[in-house]
Amino acid sequence: MQVILRQIGDCNIRRAAQSDLISVMEINLKTLPEHYSDYFYESLLQELPEAFLVAEINGKIVGYEMCKTEFGFSNFKKLGFVKKGHVVSIAVLDEYRKKGIGKALVEESVIGVKNRNCDEFYLEVRCSNTDAVRLYEKLGFVIRQELNAYYRDGESAYLMAVELN
Repeated sequence: MQVILRQIGDCNIRRAAQSDLISVMEINLKTLPEHYSDYFYESLLQELPEAFLVAEINGKIVGYEMCKTEFGFSNFKKLGFVKKGHVVSIAVLDEYRKKGIGKALVEESVIGVKNRNCDEFYLEVRCSNTDAVRLYEKLGFVIRQELNAYYRDGESAYLMAVELN
């Protein structure tokens, strides 16, 4: 049984299931230039199911977000070593964008990583993706660093992070 975490109109946000992974991979292929192996998706689903989420409308997966946890230097404290949630990938099919789905996915994933006692949550986003940068800023993320030539095509990324308290 799938538990709906949130509804936005006719869209349900829920945890991903193994049976959703093919749809998630298809969305990734259609919307993003970065792609991953089947095993990578499976491993993230096993590692952090609380923050591997899908957006579904009438039985069709239209968006997803997958995250992981890690330990590393704080994005906020000078010498801090903390547990962090990391947004590995998030995407919504073009025809379903600007409907609040991406926002809901991020908000629900914050809850998921908080449940894993993470101190911070961070992501990388293309500097040219101004819509996403604005969305993350509205959700409390701040630009902490510019990562030059971060992506395979040479584009730079912003590292954006939020403290979880």
